[in-house]
Amino acid sequence: KKAITQGGALGVMSSYNDYDGIPVQASKLFLQDILRDEWGFEGYVVSDSGAVEFLYEKHRVAATPKEAIRLSVEAGLNIRTHFTQPEEYAEPLAELVEEGRLSMDTIDSRVSDILRVKFRLGLFDDPYETKSIDTDLVVRSEENLAISHQASRESIILLKNEGELLPLEGDYQKILVTGPMADDQRAWWSRYGAQRLDYVTPLEGIRSALDGKVEIVYVKGVEAADENWPLSDIYKEAASAEVQAGIDAAVAAAKDVDVIIACVGETDAQCRESQSRISLDLPGYQNELLQALKAAGKPIVLVFSNGRPLSAQYAIRNFPSIVEMWFPGEDGGEALADVLFGNYNPAGRLPVTVAQSVGQLPLNFPSKPGSQDVDYGQVNGSLFSFGHGLSYTKFKYEGLSLSDDEITAGDEVTVELSVKNVGDRDGDEVVQLYLRDDYSSATTYDQRLVGFKRVHIRKGETAKVEFTLSKEHMEFYKTGEGWLIEPGGFTVWVGASSSDLRLRSHFSVTDENGEVPEEHEIQEEWVDPI
Repeated sequence: KKAITQGGALGVMSSYNDYDGIPVQASKLFLQDILRDEWGFEGYVVSDSGAVEFLYEKHRVAATPKEAIRLSVEAGLNIRTHFTQPEEYAEPLAELVEEGRLSMDTIDSRVSDILRVKFRLGLFDDPYETKSIDTDLVVRSEENLAISHQASRESIILLKNEGELLPLEGDYQKILVTGPMADDQRAWWSRYGAQRLDYVTPLEGIRSALDGKVEIVYVKGVEAADENWPLSDIYKEAASAEVQAGIDAAVAAAKDVDVIIACVGETDAQCRESQSRISLDLPGYQNELLQALKAAGKPIVLVFSNGRPLSAQYAIRNFPSIVEMWFPGEDGGEALADVLFGNYNPAGRLPVTVAQSVGQLPLNFPSKPGSQDVDYGQVNGSLFSFGHGLSYTKFKYEGLSLSDDEITAGDEVTVELSVKNVGDRDGDEVVQLYLRDDYSSATTYDQRLVGFKRVHIRKGETAKVEFTLSKEHMEFYKTGEGWLIEPGGFTVWVGASSSDLRLRSHFSVTDENGEVPEEHEIQEEWVDPI
């Protein structure tokens, strides 16, 4: 909604799924009533690749391919994505008009949406790009590469640092870098991303950062996936002689090193589009590699590189220092080295919840009341909560205040607090603001993120942080009535993650008589540290 109403987006893709039994591709509710009439969208709608055909082939709400075309265009489709012969779409579309089953007014409206965007882009005045040099000034410009450089570092998350092994600033003479993600130039490549990039792997970044200062030994150990993957996700044979030899080589290399940096996870080929998995543990024989390395008795820093959150129980429970780097940018190895060796203080935060097992899924945030309750035979809680991420320094939250205790519907509330860096390093803190509508006539979330700010604070200094709670943060949707703000109480939290909530406050919305409805206080220990 914000992308359209505030960002002015002019292109939307209709999805494959259905809502309340109606495929979105054939939904006037979504493609016209909400998108255009409610949000004021003035661009064009394109189908996902096979969405039109799926009305006939999968959803079966259309009895023929031609009927699927009619439903799609009447619902609001402007452009069909599939590149096929005219007899598969263009000709049946014309036939629908000739048969009187699709009006020319509808065709004119759909075409007008496309032409409107072309007019705004100036394509009728200047249809062909003649200044190709301008592209060269933008693509890989110093300014854009600097943004990529910044994003690579800001997205790295320090998941664990028990015992403060990180950053690696000791007098190290020899370091072992191992694991399938340590030096794979294709691991981060994506068919949807930029091509022909010279990725800096973790190994290359570490070698560059420590050039001439520390001896770096590299042994791959194991592949990211074994030859029987994905079957091995559910049944795995004992390691073959070849696999065991790789593990043994890594262990042998670890005997005389000071520290081990183990890079594990998934390649893009294992988690891209159409590569779902039945397990979220480390694939292949990566756990066996980690078990053997742990037995070697050396300090180990674990680095995850993956495209989805992994429920890697053994790894997460047995290693005290863990960094999540996802699939970074081109200079990802340099960014990782900056974090590992203390040149950059990490402050990335998880945009997802990391489940303990696939059996917990969906384990989403935010969640409705009771939707994630468990019985006595189930594991409760996550490995890492939404918003989690650590730093090499510490921060203290204090002085939370609200501009008003009581407001009328539609008023704003200003939230203020102070955050002090009480550690011994400069660093960024991501201050997160959460809100709950305590009681409402339709279910609302237990808590939801309504704001966050990344603030750089020098050691010993304090930063003032301010948020504004507006109408959009307090309203909820009720079928048949639309968006509402009802009288009653709202709970406000600020903290470092959805489970690390440091301060709490409360305000109320009054009714038409200026009164606050009676509501009992909600006690929920898992979000209430007070």
